[in-house]
Amino acid sequence: SCSAMDHQPKFFENLSGAGKAIAVLTSGGDAPGSGSRRMNAAVRAVVRMGIYVNAKVYFIYEGYQGMVDGGDNIVEVSWESVSSILQVGGTVIGSARCKPFRTREGRLQAAFNLVQRGITNLCVIGGDGSLTGANLFREEWSGLLEELAQKGKIDAEAVKKYAYLNIVGMVGSIDNDFCGTDMTIGTDSALHRIIEVVDAIMTTAQSHQRTFVLEVMGRHCGYLALVSALACGADWVFIPEYPPEEGWEDTMCVKLSENRARKKRLNIIIVAEGAIDCHNKPITSEKVKDLVVQRLGFDTRVTILGHVQRGGTPSAFDRILASRMGVEAVLALLEATPDTPACVVSLSGNQAVRLPLMECVQMTQEVQKAMDEGRFLEAVRLRGRSFENNLNTYKLLSHKKPDAELPKTNFNVAVLNVGAPAAGMNAAVRAAVRVGMTEGHKIFAVIDGFEGFARGKIKEISWGDVGGWTGQGGSILGTKRTLPAKYLEKIADQMRTNNINALMVIGGFEAYLGLLELSAAREKYDEFCVPMVMVPATVSNNVPGSDFSIGADTALNTITDTCDRIKQSASGTKRRVFIIETMGGYCGYLANMGALAAGADAAYIFEEQFDIRELQANVEHLTEKMKTSIQRGLVLRNENCNENYTTDFIYQLYSEEGKGVFDCRKNVLGHMQQGGAPSPFDRNFGTKISAKAMQWISKKLKETYRKGKVFANTDDSVCLLGMRRRNLVFQPVAELKSETDFVHRIPKEQWWLKLRPLMKILAKYKTSYDVSDSGQLEHVAMLPKEAETGAI
Repeated sequence: SCSAMDHQPKFFENLSGAGKAIAVLTSGGDAPGSGSRRMNAAVRAVVRMGIYVNAKVYFIYEGYQGMVDGGDNIVEVSWESVSSILQVGGTVIGSARCKPFRTREGRLQAAFNLVQRGITNLCVIGGDGSLTGANLFREEWSGLLEELAQKGKIDAEAVKKYAYLNIVGMVGSIDNDFCGTDMTIGTDSALHRIIEVVDAIMTTAQSHQRTFVLEVMGRHCGYLALVSALACGADWVFIPEYPPEEGWEDTMCVKLSENRARKKRLNIIIVAEGAIDCHNKPITSEKVKDLVVQRLGFDTRVTILGHVQRGGTPSAFDRILASRMGVEAVLALLEATPDTPACVVSLSGNQAVRLPLMECVQMTQEVQKAMDEGRFLEAVRLRGRSFENNLNTYKLLSHKKPDAELPKTNFNVAVLNVGAPAAGMNAAVRAAVRVGMTEGHKIFAVIDGFEGFARGKIKEISWGDVGGWTGQGGSILGTKRTLPAKYLEKIADQMRTNNINALMVIGGFEAYLGLLELSAAREKYDEFCVPMVMVPATVSNNVPGSDFSIGADTALNTITDTCDRIKQSASGTKRRVFIIETMGGYCGYLANMGALAAGADAAYIFEEQFDIRELQANVEHLTEKMKTSIQRGLVLRNENCNENYTTDFIYQLYSEEGKGVFDCRKNVLGHMQQGGAPSPFDRNFGTKISAKAMQWISKKLKETYRKGKVFANTDDSVCLLGMRRRNLVFQPVAELKSETDFVHRIPKEQWWLKLRPLMKILAKYKTSYDVSDSGQLEHVAMLPKEAETGAI
């Protein structure tokens, strides 16, 4: 944003919706139900943010059909009507395809129904079909009103008063086929379903030699297939944008039989619905199965995932994304003028953006055209950098080149895990090992962190050793919190003995402290004058220099799942409040984001001091809430938010103050937040960030190799790779020192605190909400190759 913007912060509460009416519709135009899949969190946010600024909010039931039919399909909604929809899959307002809306007559009737209720703001949630329809409606709007006036259906006053229609879109197609968005709402949840199936197959198939062919959604887009292949380390993937080369049948069969020879019991092949070969002929899952059976005689099963991918409860990532997008949609509508184009709100990396709706639609159509005409490289490029990034990473990790083709650098790189276990660490190790080998290095695995390093627990690790690691929880290498300072001499010995030329540390706050200690020890030990890089992995997400860390998403899902279950346990009983303690050390990320995802009433965190008055206000707020139709409350508390206001204290306070109105239960989530199978986000974030870190190591090794040895002693040779807003950036750990609160082990500034007011508003508190960071309108750009983001 330009500097002029920075001087005058923009506050949500200063925007007025008074006299405005916003209508929300979900339309599944592109596949049955697809538009609406995980939209409930978005719907809830639009409704509550709209009401918060005094606008009227309407639901349009049954999509465009409901808009044409009018009557009780268009209903004003209240705050309470969206109370328990967060954890519901499917859509609360239904979506239907609509023939009449495609005719001018139908649109005329729809315009009449909207004008009668004073609705001139539409929030449309759907795929490109429904968004294109909405844009056409907007362009015709003034003509439609004039025609209604001529027919005497509305008066001239109405034509003037409702002269302009504003439209904002949210993309809701789960196969993420819409250009300009990194992640459409629902994609992450669909990945959760796919990965659950793959994990189940992996456990049953360990006992038999089998090949599984999985068909996933994506008629025109390979995004889901590609990302699930990345997340489960599939042996082969077929997608429409990147058809296999001539003769792929032989190549694939050779690869599968090699895997068998390496004692890999299980082969997984993922096929997108719309997969094609380079002559645009379909490649079906049946065809792949027949091929494997005929050529290799392997026992082969086909699993078609179908609607499983749409079902189930939405993931934590989707709920937070949808809530953020809901706010952005309301902001965009309130700020729209007759001159601003209809826009789509979306996320780029971790930054909200607005993109002109028609540019996105055009780009999406360009991709299809490129595919139809056989320009496949172009199609991949047009899909955007996130897609391209995924494809390149997948290609890099899935196929081992024959040893003869690999370069030989004679460099040895050591990889270790430091800190507490975090889900996704193993995916990061696997990527590091395989990318490192592809770059020509020898990779050494260190067991049990710095402590194991000092004891000489270090061994060379190969390509096959890390097979199947992506889906494993915890840390296979073993991890310890021990810092290197007391073992410097011994670690230096080990580095000399094994001739280690670079270090890659995957871990949490201890890993960061460890690198600071090792770089400080460089004056004394030459052995530490080598490139070192850290990849953040901790459930607490408390490492400076990165918006996200590996493991935090899995922990958030554990918290949200638990909160959902707890809420369900209360649905029969009357009036109950649950107090739930989360991990995180002093960092409130898990408590705050968990509260946003689970729809909690309050979250107590260390970063925002609270006193007895605030606790009292929260209790009173809950008492008021219990008088409505919503009769349960949820309160999250970070484990270290306050030494005196403990979980027990808060539980007792609420119990006493709530006497006769509600009763309380408390729950400490504990270490279950560190365990479990990694979520798709953590697998892929871990894989991509680690691959990038290893490529940085190669670059640094080349730069610092002089006279037969590696010597690196500048600050920029000890870096942390983090995701910052829209980019993955390497930052010298020395420079991050000033951004760190070492006493409480948290960054001094944390991006997610900006989302805190959002949680409060959605829980019906009045608060000040700085939205200066909200999406600015930008163009759908064809980005240059270099600008690689942290697009997940």
